[in-house]
Amino acid sequence: MVCPRCIRAVTAVLNELGLHPLSVQLGFAILPQEPDQTLRPRIAQALQKEGFELLDNPRMQLVEALKDAIIDLVHYQEEMPCVNLSDYLAHRFHRDYSALSKLFSEETGTTLEKYAIAQKIERAKELLTYGELTLGEIADRLGYASTAYLSAQFKSVTGLTPSAFRKSAEKERKSLDAF
Repeated sequence: MVCPRCIRAVTAVLNELGLHPLSVQLGFAILPQEPDQTLRPRIAQALQKEGFELLDNPRMQLVEALKDAIIDLVHYQEEMPCVNLSDYLAHRFHRDYSALSKLFSEETGTTLEKYAIAQKIERAKELLTYGELTLGEIADRLGYASTAYLSAQFKSVTGLTPSAFRKSAEKERKSLDAF
């Protein structure tokens, strides 16, 4: 789950199944009791209808938590903190970054760094579309060392320069959970 609307949707699905969650947060739900094995397929099917996936596997739960942490960092912070991604994730999850990175790569087929870059580029697209900030301000907000570095990374991911993207009529963006 990546947004408040997702939390509401999952809460509604669980309530419809009579489970009445105690808490639903990004990436997990706390139920008053463990659902029995016969109910799990119904939960999975109901969530899938809404575009969600039931994650019983602890490895995938951690991968989703890592994605949520990166999305939160990139999309919901006013400015990126002055800390590198590896230190941020190691501190937040109280685990060695190399273990987190290896797990993420094994489960998703991409690296944490590439995932974070993709999220930063999507955020840059959003900010460029609004047209309220200069490219330099966007670079600062996203934690880039320079405007040139953001521009180069933006072009390598999208095939367009930020300026060309801003001018284009077709501003194709991806949803946060499409990665």
